[in-house]
Amino acid sequence: MTRTTRIDPPMSADERTMLTSWLDWHRATVRVKCAGLAVDRSGDAPLATSPLMSIGGVVSHLRWVEHYWFEVILLGLPDQGPYTPDDRDAEWRLGARRPLGGLLDEYDAQCDRSREITARLEPTSGARRSRPGEGPASLRWVLTHMVEETARHNGHLDILRELADGTTGE
Repeated sequence: MTRTTRIDPPMSADERTMLTSWLDWHRATVRVKCAGLAVDRSGDAPLATSPLMSIGGVVSHLRWVEHYWFEVILLGLPDQGPYTPDDRDAEWRLGARRPLGGLLDEYDAQCDRSREITARLEPTSGARRSRPGEGPASLRWVLTHMVEETARHNGHLDILRELADGTTGE
């Protein structure tokens, strides 16, 4: 299976299979949306009202969101993200300047790490860390959130790709 091969989630399955299958489908869609894009177009930010919104920025953001929720929140590991209190959007800026192939490889590696973490936990497993003012999330919540987060940003990739070179499709 290549990283751009999307396997349709089962119509009926247990909770873990359903959530992880949908998340993997959306993760593969990130690669599908980026496939064949000219090297010099991934940093384009064509939306005047969203100057950080580039294809590279979206991929970088998704990579760091995976890191944050699975490693930082669920496992309580140190946050290695490029963002700081002074620059909360650093991953978007960095993504616009870095080669897309490298960003996609880092995203794939982070998704593999998230899959490893998911395989070791039960859906009801509670996070070791919470965001300020919130209670601990469960793996179930993180998986559901990541389906939503990745799907939403795939919509952004749809628009950005069409604006970059006219490519459309599911």
